[in-house]
Amino acid sequence: MAGFESDTDLVYLRDADVRDFDALVVGVDGSSVALDRTAFYPTGGGQPHDTGTLAGARVVNVRKGSSPDGTFSWVWHELDGDVPAVGTTVSGRVDDERRFQLMRTHTAMHILCGVIWNEWKVPVTGGNMEPLSARMDFEFDPVPEGFAQRIEELVNAEIASDRPIRVEFLPRDTALQDADLIRTKVSLIPESVPEIRVVDIVGLDKQADGGTHVHSTKHVGRIKVVKVENKGKGNKRVRVEIVDV
Repeated sequence: MAGFESDTDLVYLRDADVRDFDALVVGVDGSSVALDRTAFYPTGGGQPHDTGTLAGARVVNVRKGSSPDGTFSWVWHELDGDVPAVGTTVSGRVDDERRFQLMRTHTAMHILCGVIWNEWKVPVTGGNMEPLSARMDFEFDPVPEGFAQRIEELVNAEIASDRPIRVEFLPRDTALQDADLIRTKVSLIPESVPEIRVVDIVGLDKQADGGTHVHSTKHVGRIKVVKVENKGKGNKRVRVEIVDV
């Protein structure tokens, strides 16, 4: 929208439980629209985008982009259906089942990171997820005997312990002084970001993270380690599935 000079307000960062919201269309590019605020999560950080409906049309892709002049960060929603005009107020609804499955999965990945760090002091090197399945890479060479069974036991014990999960926003300087956040490479976040969003699984794992999570580990369910793969010297890939208790 001409005159809208701001980044898209990312509702999910502060409240991942919001599914229904109203917003103003500030940009149109073919079948995609940008909004002044959104509860839809755009693909990023290893987490895929939400789906749902916007102005009665299906939302089939969500991505971060920019305003036409490149000044502001906007979230673009690709629609399968009629595209509303700039200046229109629209209602959006995030698909609850997909979002909750991704919340469970993303939290499970943080639990896995915390368990492996606490047990073996090994950092994560990458990861990706889909609803109720994921893979993460770790600097192992070689993996310990009985590794898959051991991490499955440890992660499920942490899930069952019902640890609370807190989201907070820290000034960049404060975040850079936290040893746990330094471990998870918070320093790689661009210097232009003055405030760091931190997801804290209390007593287990703390990471700078922009994804959506459940409120307590008990909501994850259980994990199953389905495969451990060799991904080159000193790098092992752990594939997991998330199942109901």
